[in-house]
Amino acid sequence: MHYELKKVKSIFIAFDQAHYEKIVDILTQSNCRGYTSFSDVKGRGSHKGEPHYGSHAWPGLASAIITIVDDRQVDPLLAKLKSLDEDRPMLGLRAFVWNIEKTI
Repeated sequence: MHYELKKVKSIFIAFDQAHYEKIVDILTQSNCRGYTSFSDVKGRGSHKGEPHYGSHAWPGLASAIITIVDDRQVDPLLAKLKSLDEDRPMLGLRAFVWNIEKTI
């Protein structure tokens, strides 16, 4: 069976847990219905901001969301996420876009 794959992208968003509700709101407003959320993610950003280790010294934790969207939705969604990050830069928020090659 052969079918044509629509042009879709995966957006992986890693962020401070304080951003969770706002990011879900952004996805909803951007008509991105499907996503998978990961809570209690540990890590350290490569630019600035505090580590999120869930430890006594670094008690904060991060979360992550991955969503698959039409190619045309990527730039508007990234612009909204960038605006959220710029409003509260010390919390930390990064988004990464990957091509989706195949789906089932």
